[in-house]
Amino acid sequence: MQQTKCLIIGSGPAGYTAALYAGRANLQPVEYCGLQPGGQLTTTTIVENFPGYPDGVDANQMMMDLRQQAERFGADIRDGVVTAVDLSKKPYTVTIDDGTQIAADTIIVATGASAKYLGLPDEQKYNGQGVSACATCDGFFYRKKVVAVVGGGDTACEEATYLASLAAKVYMIVRKPYLRATDIMKKRVENNPKIEILYETNTLGLYGDNGVEGAHLVFRKGEADERRYDLPIDGFFLAIGHKPNTDLFRGQLTMDETGYIVTKGDTPCTNVEGVFAAGDCADPNYRQAVVAAGSGCKAAMEAERYLNQ
Repeated sequence: MQQTKCLIIGSGPAGYTAALYAGRANLQPVEYCGLQPGGQLTTTTIVENFPGYPDGVDANQMMMDLRQQAERFGADIRDGVVTAVDLSKKPYTVTIDDGTQIAADTIIVATGASAKYLGLPDEQKYNGQGVSACATCDGFFYRKKVVAVVGGGDTACEEATYLASLAAKVYMIVRKPYLRATDIMKKRVENNPKIEILYETNTLGLYGDNGVEGAHLVFRKGEADERRYDLPIDGFFLAIGHKPNTDLFRGQLTMDETGYIVTKGDTPCTNVEGVFAAGDCADPNYRQAVVAAGSGCKAAMEAERYLNQ
């Protein structure tokens, strides 16, 4: 069985930053990249709101830069997926999909969260070409354009309101005849002249030759008065929630009702000593690369302090 002082699970901004700080602290960290090296940020194109890149940066290039920086300070970054974790005794045991077992004195969980999609093939086809799951990340590219937001909860209302400050027109595609959002969020979108709510409407698909040019919609699907039509749009934003990638730790780490890892106060400390959570897997609110990177820094610093005790 291999041994390490610090094992990092996940490779987005949180994981790579944790590896960078742990490496500089001479913890000789081992990091496993998981199914999506670089995290969900790699599903977008240009990142314009990460400090230090005044002209923006290609998301995949930024993740490669972070990886190389961590490797420069001794991080052992490996391809592979963690399939099992035993946090019942120290050192903690982690099993990799190739059968490797590692005994870790500390673990930093940076497995991220995945945006929920409708399951349409067109969502993958136009990913990065008009389809987005982050208005804060990609809204700037749709200034004075027409966009649609799918969802009827608080998140969808927040996304629609944000996009309305940039876009010429925002449609909210809501499958129910009402919004699930809180009253204050309902009023905010209902009173915004740039937002139009399409109730009892489902998306059947998307179309466009050079990226998204419109959506195929159906009103009252399956009912007698069903009506299908096309809606010209420039961007299609998913706002139906995120699923934290934390199933691996169920029953071992304390989580909230939706699966986000609960940490102690403003720290990355979990309910298990020596196990820390960083990034979107423990952040249901912000879900931004710069926030994730900061939490990865905190997790590595806490791991170093724990090992020095």
